[in-house]
Amino acid sequence: MTRPQLATLTAAMLMVPAAYANDSRFEFVGKASEDGTPVYEEHHKVAGECRDNLWHPVTHSVEYRKPGERESFATKSLEYRSSVLRPEMDFKQLDFDESITVRQDGDGSLAIHWQAPSGGTENFSASIEDSVVIDAGFDNLVRRHWADVTSDQSVDFRFLAPTRGEHYAFVMEPVSTDQTEARHTVTIRPSGIVLRFLVDPITLGYDSSGTLTDYIGLSNLRKSEDNNYTVHIRYDVSKRPTCELTP
Repeated sequence: MTRPQLATLTAAMLMVPAAYANDSRFEFVGKASEDGTPVYEEHHKVAGECRDNLWHPVTHSVEYRKPGERESFATKSLEYRSSVLRPEMDFKQLDFDESITVRQDGDGSLAIHWQAPSGGTENFSASIEDSVVIDAGFDNLVRRHWADVTSDQSVDFRFLAPTRGEHYAFVMEPVSTDQTEARHTVTIRPSGIVLRFLVDPITLGYDSSGTLTDYIGLSNLRKSEDNNYTVHIRYDVSKRPTCELTP
């Protein structure tokens, strides 16, 4: 398993509709640095709904840009039609001619198409389980289990690796670290012993409202054809939903 393939196990972290009932927007920018050097920015726009004063994402778009540039070198769109944990996904990294799509088939499985930088293509079918999380669904997993996060409890789940066509057992658990100034921090790491030696943990920081403030670990973006960035992303929110992010 290569590092780019392993990178798709991480989050890291989209078509905005015209309007929804109880419309609420969430907009933020993440600035990623590697070894202290700025390497790219993530520009996020999320459209959602407020239901019983709790925010539910519907669609999420992100543009990846080099620092100081307006043109994007990668894009991603997520649609939370079936589940806030398992969005359908379209990802493109234009500078490597790579694309990944994840769709939910009518037969209860995930249809995955990967166009690799090498020019080859792969098609996979993966099972859907209630514990499976896809891409930025990890952020909603944290909020769904906010009571566990804030009371030092661990959460088991499975994370999809699209370029492998499989999902793997992971655990999310609170952790203490001096890498961020976040109010709450958690790690996401593989549960299996073998994969634990191959995949470094991801560290996530959140403020008291459940807003993501930090991401530390392997990025989903390629630095070269064989390697992905390893980054610390710091997020700054420009527009918050009008309702609560956590129960």
